[in-house]
Amino acid sequence: MSDNVKRLSGAAIPKIPVPAQIPSMAYSSKITRYALVGTGARSFMFSDAILNLHKQTSRLVALCDPNPVRMDFHNRQYALKYKAKPVPKYLSSDFDRMIAEQKPHVVIVTSVDRTHHEYIIRAMELGCDVITEKPMTTDIAKCRAILDAVEHTGRKLRVSFNYRYSPARSKVKELLMQGAIGKVLSVHFEWLLDTRHGADYFRRWHRDKINSGGLMVHKSTHHFDLVNWWLDSTPETVFGLGNLGFYGKANAEPRGDYRPYWRATGDPASQGDPFALDLREDKGLEALYFKAEKVDGYLRDQNVFGEGISIEDTMNLAVRYKNGAQLSYSLTAYAPWEGYRIAFNGTRGRLELDEMENSYVAAGNSHIGDGLSQSRRLMVFPHWEKPYNVEVAEGKGGHGGGDLLLLEDLFGSRKRKDPLGRAAGHVDGARSILTGIAANQSFATGLPVRTDDLLRL
Repeated sequence: MSDNVKRLSGAAIPKIPVPAQIPSMAYSSKITRYALVGTGARSFMFSDAILNLHKQTSRLVALCDPNPVRMDFHNRQYALKYKAKPVPKYLSSDFDRMIAEQKPHVVIVTSVDRTHHEYIIRAMELGCDVITEKPMTTDIAKCRAILDAVEHTGRKLRVSFNYRYSPARSKVKELLMQGAIGKVLSVHFEWLLDTRHGADYFRRWHRDKINSGGLMVHKSTHHFDLVNWWLDSTPETVFGLGNLGFYGKANAEPRGDYRPYWRATGDPASQGDPFALDLREDKGLEALYFKAEKVDGYLRDQNVFGEGISIEDTMNLAVRYKNGAQLSYSLTAYAPWEGYRIAFNGTRGRLELDEMENSYVAAGNSHIGDGLSQSRRLMVFPHWEKPYNVEVAEGKGGHGGGDLLLLEDLFGSRKRKDPLGRAAGHVDGARSILTGIAANQSFATGLPVRTDDLLRL
């Protein structure tokens, strides 16, 4: 791993002995105090909710990141959009001091995936509840440590699985709960990332499996969580095949696609490359990353056909669940269109959902359009009866309308009972990464993996 990537998480969080009596951060009846750790592009979804949609009941009291330039950009955006006063800033090494001084009730973790466990565990030890971006963490040892911390501290941990909340996926859950196709016996799930969105994982820190767990953990965690939730079950056995077959120098050179540049911005060798990303052409990317390079050396625009990529771009799995259902799953990160196809085969018929989505590049000012649907088809095919189309309300906001509903669930003042059970806690977070972690092990060994051998839930 390069020094540039090593420096991403900043200095390690100081390990201070946990007090015998863990303090409890009591919530006000009206205002909840939040601290935000990690100020990359994804964090804007949470800060916007606190400062705008849910400002009557929420306060953003601190930002924490190894890079002060990024935190400064966030404060400028807050002032520009919401006329907000600057939020106090803390380096990652000052995490404990931030908690002591700002006294947040909840810590929101949107840092590099491999550091999630550090902030989650320490926040709970210091008396805070936690909301974390997916994936909850990247390997089994870190997952066990998080589960132990939840048990030891009694604090609450939520995982932001916004895909559960999109109207189409919620409708699938509703239909399955109603028994529209009987008991589900098998699922076929294909997800396509296109050459814009999919390629973006190979420019960023995600390209190193140490940082992200690969796409099986970072991206597919969303998909595996959906299947767990839809089936109301847990993966039992996972067998997978994975390969880096499209991106990377070794693949590009034989095709004649390789161009000799390390990073795109400012390098003439990147001119004319449709995969090149010039950070100066987007104000959000320029401010959030290009101008922040001088602090940590992180390059957001690396060559997707360069060297040093350790994640796969072509993945196929067979999964058996504890309720007997079987899943065939594929993820392709270089498709010509973005979206997914899923089919459920049950004892009374078949359900199909196809959705083509807008592609995007994650940046500080574009998250609201992430994953908006271009076209959708939800069909039920009962045995011996006429197939029928199921209408789905069009969701507003990112990820197929899921983001705003998730944020209402996380930050809203009115807590409603949800018959679909969309809120995800630490056990859901652990279940979702089990499939991806087992898949990575299967990729390496060529053998099926029993998830109970990794972690019993």
